[in-house]
Amino acid sequence: MTTDTIISIFLGIGLSASVGFRVFVPLFALSLAAYFDLWELNESWQWIGSLVAVVTLGVATLVEIFGYYIPYVDNLLDSIAIPLATIAGTAVMVSTVADLSPAITWALAIIAGGGTAAAVAGSSGVTRLASTATTGGLGNPVISTLETGSSILITIIAFIQPVLAFIFVLVILYIVFRFYKKIKRSKT
Repeated sequence: MTTDTIISIFLGIGLSASVGFRVFVPLFALSLAAYFDLWELNESWQWIGSLVAVVTLGVATLVEIFGYYIPYVDNLLDSIAIPLATIAGTAVMVSTVADLSPAITWALAIIAGGGTAAAVAGSSGVTRLASTATTGGLGNPVISTLETGSSILITIIAFIQPVLAFIFVLVILYIVFRFYKKIKRSKT
C-alpha cells in the first residue's frame, strides 16, 4: 500500500465523518476540489468535478444548511439524514480511495465510509431530539450551527491534513461510543 493510498483512505474517512454532520458540505467541497484539480477522483467518479455537479451540490449544501434552522424541518431532515449520510459516506470513500482493488475499495467504503457517516449522523439526530425535548426546539439552532461548523472544519482539515482528520474521526467515534454507552446505562 502506497502513501497516496493511505492518505486517500484518511481523506475518505475524514469526509465521511463530515457527511455525518452535513451530507452535502463535504460532497460540495470534494466537487470543488476536483473541479479545480486539487484532488484527483477515481475514474468512474470524475463527474463529481463537473461544473453541473459543483452548482448542484452547492445549491444542495445551502438548502441543507438553512433547512436545519427551520423548526420541525430540522427533525425531518434528521429522519432522512442517516440513510443519506450512509450512502454519501460510502460514495465519498469510493471516489477518493486510490490504488486498491474494487472489492477492497467497496468493502472499505461501506464499512469505514458509510459506517462512520451513519454513526455521526445517528448521534447528531439523537442530540437534536434531546435538544427538542429539553428546550422545545429553542436549542436546535445552536446544535445546527455546531454541526455545520464541525462539518466545514473536518472537511477543511481532511483536505489539508488527512491524518489529523482521521485522528479527529477517532475522537468523534469514541465520544459517540461513550454517549451511546451512557444512554444505554441510563435506560437500565
